Amino acid sequence: MIDLHYWTTPNGHKITLLLEETGLPYRIVPVHIGKGEQFQPEFLRIAPNNRIPAIVDHAPADDGEPISLFESGAILLYLADKTGQFIPQDLRGRNLALQWLFWQMGGLGPMAGQNHHFTQYAPEPIPYAVERYVKETARLYAVLNRQLADGREYIAGGYSIADMACYPWIVPHERQRQRLQDFPHLAVWFERVRQRPATVRAYARAQEVNSAPVVDEASKRILFGQNAATVQ
Repeated sequence: MIDLHYWTTPNGHKITLLLEETGLPYRIVPVHIGKGEQFQPEFLRIAPNNRIPAIVDHAPADDGEPISLFESGAILLYLADKTGQFIPQDLRGRNLALQWLFWQMGGLGPMAGQNHHFTQYAPEPIPYAVERYVKETARLYAVLNRQLADGREYIAGGYSIADMACYPWIVPHERQRQRLQDFPHLAVWFERVRQRPATVRAYARAQEVNSAPVVDEASKRILFGQNAATVQ
């Protein structure tokens, strides 16, 4: 059994996508980040960066004590290796998938995240910041569009954790001020992933946990008011 400490964010969705694809038994432990539940001591023991998602695997491959992991990319790789699924087993294929996984972790996610912040949540509009992150999001969409332009169905060949990492960050494309029709190969890929039965199930689980996401002033103070003192 996998305990998934989760909230309905793109990084959270990555893990439900993989768990639904693999069929591993799992239990969702909601962590309401808008209420500050990510700062509870029991959560910090498994996720010292006070961010979701995190997992606890109660049946690790070494038959030892339960193992906990934080950081969505590390979790995806761990679960793919655990099951032998959605990560190529050959040297070149595996490293192609890992490159795109790390591309998402280091580029698409952080840049789209800043896009979300400055276009939706900043207390006052900052035109330079909005333009900077909307343009950078578009550039990253174009990079992914080019990767998919050779007719491949998925980012690294077969469906893999690279696709699962990227897809949830493309779902809110309209809020990111992006038009999928400007990226035709990406648009085809997006629809292909969207229609996968496991994708449908994963997003249905999200509705069970948080059917009406709200970011009010109180939650903004929690989500965007952190500094070194909140860690110490």
